[in-house]
Amino acid sequence: MASRRLEDLHPDLQPLAHSFLRRCTDAGLDVLIYCTYRSGAEQDQLYAQGRKGNPGPIVTNARAGQSAHNFTIQNRPAARAFDAVPMVGGKPQWDQKHPHWQIMGRIGTELGLNWYGKPTAPFREFPHFELPRGYQ
Repeated sequence: MASRRLEDLHPDLQPLAHSFLRRCTDAGLDVLIYCTYRSGAEQDQLYAQGRKGNPGPIVTNARAGQSAHNFTIQNRPAARAFDAVPMVGGKPQWDQKHPHWQIMGRIGTELGLNWYGKPTAPFREFPHFELPRGYQ
């Protein structure tokens, strides 16, 4: 099962994730970070979804080792991305038209994160926030 632990994020991303959550709370949003690190096997399982007769929609174009969620440093999780969802009434709000997504996206980009929900993202994935290129 994929990790939700902020400690499993890259050391440069951890303080940004904490700031993201704080700013979301300050904006009146309840946000759940539901994925930080995931193993290669978990990534391949997600990649298979929606392909070759596997049920569900395609949710990623990244195979194991290609995802920012798969990074490690000295064999320890160090994910360069996290996935988050707004909670409304205690339940995840997956409708991408809900205004909380745009507020989350604005907050993430203000912190310098790449948000894959913006129209120019290479693959639109509203929950995905990632360290920009250049971080080791």
